[in-house]
Amino acid sequence: MDGNLWLIELESALLDDCTVDDIYAICQGKAIPEALRPDVWQVCLDVRSKMDQLAQFNEIFDLPFQTKLRRDCHCFVEKLGNEEEDKVAVVADLESILTFYCKNRNLVYESNNGWVELLLPLLSLKLLRSDTYNLFEAIRDTYIPKGCVKNGNVFHIFRLLLQYHDPELCSILDTKRVTPDTYAMSWFNTLFASTCSLQVVLAMWDLYLQQSDPFLVFFLSLIVLINGRDQVIALKSASKEELISFLVNMPCNIEADDVMDFCSLAQYYSLKTPASFKRDLLKVLFGVQSSAAEENVVSQALCLPVSVNELVENASTSSENSNPDAVRFFLVDCRPADQYNSGHLSTAFHLDCNLMLQEPVAFQTAVQGLLRSQKNAIEANSNAGGEHLCFLGSGRLEEDQYTHMVVASFLQKNTKFVSLLTGGYEAIHEYFGDNMIDCLEDHDPLSCLVCNKDQVQYGKSINNNAVSGGNGSIKRADNRRNNNPPPDPAERKPTIDLFSKLSLAMKSKSAEVKGKLFDYISNPNATAAPVPEKHVSRNERNGKRYRNVAPVFSIGEDQDDEYLPSASSDAPQQPAAQQPGSNTENSDDLVSIQAYLKGPDVIRSFKCQEVHLNGYMYDSYLLVTPTHIIVLRELDRKDKARVIVRRPLQSIVKITAKKRHRDLITFKYGYPEEENLVITDMDRFLIPNASDATELISKHIIKQT
Repeated sequence: MDGNLWLIELESALLDDCTVDDIYAICQGKAIPEALRPDVWQVCLDVRSKMDQLAQFNEIFDLPFQTKLRRDCHCFVEKLGNEEEDKVAVVADLESILTFYCKNRNLVYESNNGWVELLLPLLSLKLLRSDTYNLFEAIRDTYIPKGCVKNGNVFHIFRLLLQYHDPELCSILDTKRVTPDTYAMSWFNTLFASTCSLQVVLAMWDLYLQQSDPFLVFFLSLIVLINGRDQVIALKSASKEELISFLVNMPCNIEADDVMDFCSLAQYYSLKTPASFKRDLLKVLFGVQSSAAEENVVSQALCLPVSVNELVENASTSSENSNPDAVRFFLVDCRPADQYNSGHLSTAFHLDCNLMLQEPVAFQTAVQGLLRSQKNAIEANSNAGGEHLCFLGSGRLEEDQYTHMVVASFLQKNTKFVSLLTGGYEAIHEYFGDNMIDCLEDHDPLSCLVCNKDQVQYGKSINNNAVSGGNGSIKRADNRRNNNPPPDPAERKPTIDLFSKLSLAMKSKSAEVKGKLFDYISNPNATAAPVPEKHVSRNERNGKRYRNVAPVFSIGEDQDDEYLPSASSDAPQQPAAQQPGSNTENSDDLVSIQAYLKGPDVIRSFKCQEVHLNGYMYDSYLLVTPTHIIVLRELDRKDKARVIVRRPLQSIVKITAKKRHRDLITFKYGYPEEENLVITDMDRFLIPNASDATELISKHIIKQT
């Protein structure tokens, strides 16, 4: 009796005005009883109270393609093996429903378009003809993607999905010129009704409709291929026709008992896929209409696109996500070094795309360094660490052709989980808007090409557009702000000239980069010698950035960040992976704020706000002990907090403050390695009177050395 309580609950819910969410909560993946399936499907497809649309049908069968439609209905029913009486009734229902559907939607019927096969599971419910029509119309509108035609967008997108999860299998099919539309057409336009047995389809649709996810067909199709990849690889030497024939019939091997595991695997791969794959393509595949430009972008995509929203949200929440299967990105910034130095995300690994053509050996070494850094970041559970490689270009077509070459080189090596940020750095720049100073590292408006878009567009040197203002200040000439007309088109130089200059500037650095990378790859665990602290005067700086060097104390008017004293420069640090407790904690234990603040080891506490990359802020307390900094995030419950950060003072290699926002403090963790400083993670806080906190922390860092 206890095992059937859910059936009683389901029957009771169906008698009330329940929703698909109620049904999913009750059934939880269980097989739907045959007697309840009609009501469950009607609720899931939201047609339970829909009017009888067939009442408008005049029963006149006069379509230009009526003969073909009737013949296909007869042929299909003959294969079912029903009694003669049943055959006549089924043919009549099929022809009536499809004829009215064509007239009502002004559509043309084509043989093998999947409509007849899609109706079979619905007819098995033995509902009124009008209810069957409503179900058919709803499932076509909600779950059958647009473009299920030869060379349609559906199949371009499915290929990108296959390439993302199994690039080797995708490459084999590409080599044989076997495109998804040659074998998966019937999978998509019938939701496997044309290839699987009726019992399998009924069980599959029970789960499918409860999920309310129109993209599930993409992942079910992906599982079909991945489960049969060994057989596909074995057929590499077979003819194209033999391979297609095998692929088309692969779903026939699915049995009713396999459906639960089949759908569970599909959901697992859905979780391992960037969410913007579904969110951004929903309109293209399932919307009422989409623009030709949107569809063209999909068909020409090199790899799976990722939106800037997802990238930023992922970077800010990855350490909080307890699901190990969730997508975590490792961001690879492929822009030239000059552009990277003018602004970038703090989690980005720089891989200069120019090296690929100019210094192939250095490029391969850089790739090895990238993969090693990715592995180390994952092991350290860093916010910057993830299995999924997301490549970032500038967002300008002329330069991004080199970024695409870099991405293609990874795909050729059958690297899994490769994606490309839609819109590149320009999209990131626009996403942060007025907050870019706080969210982008080393952003310099004077040299940032996005900030100077008009000047770059007209082929002018950025430096030539900077003029001295009063009191020695620097102002950027802006034609629009001065209400001056843009330069005459005849005077504009090709944009490629500017990029060529940037490319030439990189050549002089390539030998130095190659040497350092070789040293890192060949002896990554070598202990770096202590780097002497150096104080630099304003006159010596010459406007150059201090990036990836040992911690220094310097204040400069042209810097966006002010480097505060970091005493760790007097002693070499061990890599973060070797420091216990160096990672941010996600403890589920709640603590009393007052009890924690009064702890015997707490030297002082500071009320602050934790600042995430996406701009979210959380009320917190920063506690300083003789050996650690600890952060408590306040909860809604009175006097309750969660310990979210517990970092050893020795792991802090740099403390920075924004010159424009001196209370916005960033703690950077890592270790010196030769002449470079390897940053493994960072935390950012808004601390009132922040100098008190940084001086106290610096003092105790010195005591640790």
